[in-house]
Amino acid sequence: MEEIAPSYDVIVLGTGLTECILSGVLSVKGKKVLHIDRNDHYGGEAASVNLETLFKKYGNYQEGTKPWEAYGRPADWNIDLVPKLLMSSGELTNILVSTDVTRYLEFKQVAGSYVQQGTGSKATVAKVPSDATEALKSPLMGIFEKRRMKTFIEWVGTFDVNDAASHKGMDMSNCTMKDVYEKFGLEPGTRDFIGHAMALYLDDGYIDAPGKAPETIDRIRLYGNSVARYGKSPYIYPLYGLGELPQGFARLSAIYGGTYMLNANIEEIKYEGGKFSGIKATMTGVEPEMKFETKAPMILGDPSYFPDKAKVVGHVLRAICVLKHPLAGTNDADSCQLIIPQSQVGRKNDIYIACVSSAHNVCPKGYYVAIVSTIAETSANHHLELQPGIDRLGKTEEQFMGPPIPIYEPLEDGTKDNVFISKSYDATSHFETTTDDVQDIYRRCAGEELKVEGLREGVQMTEE
Repeated sequence: MEEIAPSYDVIVLGTGLTECILSGVLSVKGKKVLHIDRNDHYGGEAASVNLETLFKKYGNYQEGTKPWEAYGRPADWNIDLVPKLLMSSGELTNILVSTDVTRYLEFKQVAGSYVQQGTGSKATVAKVPSDATEALKSPLMGIFEKRRMKTFIEWVGTFDVNDAASHKGMDMSNCTMKDVYEKFGLEPGTRDFIGHAMALYLDDGYIDAPGKAPETIDRIRLYGNSVARYGKSPYIYPLYGLGELPQGFARLSAIYGGTYMLNANIEEIKYEGGKFSGIKATMTGVEPEMKFETKAPMILGDPSYFPDKAKVVGHVLRAICVLKHPLAGTNDADSCQLIIPQSQVGRKNDIYIACVSSAHNVCPKGYYVAIVSTIAETSANHHLELQPGIDRLGKTEEQFMGPPIPIYEPLEDGTKDNVFISKSYDATSHFETTTDDVQDIYRRCAGEELKVEGLREGVQMTEE
């Protein structure tokens, strides 16, 4: 174990993905980083676990039995506790490539991005159209609506916020996305999948926000660019699960001089003059236990380390299901994202399904792992809230559903006391909201924008 220095530029608590990206990037930028986790593994809430661990964490089994043995070796399972997919042209992929973390990881494309229209037995599951050609083939729309959608997507491709000639007579500084939809005559169902499955908004609040249209158009274009990058879908996923991502950034930090400690409990977070000044901690799992103190001008961490500085803003509901078949309506895809927009099932929040399989080395051959997530809207009946998503899965071999997971947000932005706290992971099955949080924290703690180089060909993709 390397010696703990008397001081660092920054201390990071927790090895969730947000924290590991920040410690990796700050190390590359020349900061001296100490990164601590109370757990004996990387990933925090976003770890990947084997099937035995999952049964013990969420399973309904009798003491002394080993139900996981029916599914082969537990080590052949790498199940994400927080299911997320990466957009191939998204900001997390940018950060991975520009920091060269991709050298530690291999990715496989997610086979499809789907959306549900309708509910119950009348529901339609269809691929989200990503270009004008797919729009004309989509079963989500009638023949006239297909043409309107084709015109809309072509316009998105030519739109330039600085060129009024491309605005079709609309005032982009004030108009809403509703104005844009009406300009193209798009129907409510089409607006639903554009806003939720392409622009990836969490609710319909974006529709009536004045001046929000250019941002929405950018998000739709990112979706299209991500699809065009590798074809089939905009999403990629690391082999062996998302737990590989925090470890990749931890390696990056270590290469640039970062110090890592697992099994380290924080005894005290110290302040001087109202600002963070240092920590007292104990590292367990070594003989004798190692007690130490060190100083730093700032600290970053996940909300569990700062319970008095964070508030609960909602709860994520999540069911992790083991299947022996692909999802119906996805052309037997070995992996997919399926979004059920809230309006289709009478909710305020979308339901997300992320499905991966043995193709991604997360389970033995013949199995699929599907995770259904949404934001809780009631204080009970959580199974019922997830039911429209669980119904999409067909027969399940196992279903793991823990208690509602609190979503924490910091009470303050950290600039007053130099304590910068991340947000909890939301219900979405993509990383765009997580990288927004990374950039926001970096901007506040470093006093500058997080600039990553333009996307290079650097993501190692497995052959089909």
